[in-house]
Amino acid sequence: MLITWKRAILGLLAAAFLGLAVAWSGLINVSASSGHWAISDWFLHWVMRNSVETRSALGSPRDASDPSGLISAAGHFAASCASCHGAPGVKPSPVFQAATPPAPNLMETAPEWSDRQLFWILNHGVKFTGMPAWPARERHDEVRRMVAFVRLLPTMTPRRYEELTGGVARLTGSNTFESCAGCHGADGRGRGAPDIPYLGGQKAEVLMAALRDYQSGARQSAVMGHAAARLSADDMRDLSTRFAAMPGLKATAAANDAQARQIVEMGLPAKQLPACASCHVPGKPYPVIAGQKASYIAARLRQMRGDDKEIDARQTQATMPVIARRIPKNMIDRIAHYLEGEAVGPTRD
Repeated sequence: MLITWKRAILGLLAAAFLGLAVAWSGLINVSASSGHWAISDWFLHWVMRNSVETRSALGSPRDASDPSGLISAAGHFAASCASCHGAPGVKPSPVFQAATPPAPNLMETAPEWSDRQLFWILNHGVKFTGMPAWPARERHDEVRRMVAFVRLLPTMTPRRYEELTGGVARLTGSNTFESCAGCHGADGRGRGAPDIPYLGGQKAEVLMAALRDYQSGARQSAVMGHAAARLSADDMRDLSTRFAAMPGLKATAAANDAQARQIVEMGLPAKQLPACASCHVPGKPYPVIAGQKASYIAARLRQMRGDDKEIDARQTQATMPVIARRIPKNMIDRIAHYLEGEAVGPTRD
């Protein structure tokens, strides 16, 4: 039979119509209980692996892992991931294991992926698998910490997992304070983790506002966003009051840095950079930053600065991001260390 353009087009239209008819009929079984055909399962996993390998090579950062924040990563894993994937000493929920495909056991599969590939999967998620993208799109620091945590899962003991999570993995009820203390510590001092701030001595209204912003998404963090999602207004008030009443920030000897002191106490008028002390002092409704961890202050300033590749006019014009972008890059760590050691107002032991 002679194949003409007309016949080819008619054949394609007929095939498309037949496909639509089959889809309309409901004959295709989309139930998770039916599973995939073996060929479908192989093909989908083959496509996924090829996609991750290519896209992670092109888009993942070379420093894809950060082991300095294992406590916050462990807390988020226990709260958000363990129900699907399981954890050392913790079985996954049979509800999520009934999905198609079921979530893999990361203690077995993590070694199959490089750090950059894990970063891409955690950051972007995978379609048709139930694996979500990282909710806070700009928080690559959180993704890096989770990569480091997942990398350790194959060799992690149940005891080590419980230590990292602060015992949160064992909670079966909704004990809100203990859940928060798993990362922040029962004393509000962050369990020594550089990415978790001191909460003790902070203003209750500041903590309350932060929880509201995390819950609404106005402040980006997958870890804190998940933690705040189910809190009621009364929960937020109780937690803020309890943490704020704990012993305050402990300032050490201030760093001998004249340039950092200039910015903190007087600002840089030529750059329209106001002094930190013009707002962050007792009596004003802003966070207490004197005595706060330098690592946390520096990280927050860098997050607020945003992407240096994007022009200033297109970035958020909220007060603190604008101020953060006016701070010279080489002064961020120096200011943070100065503030960690500076005593402004009374502190409590």
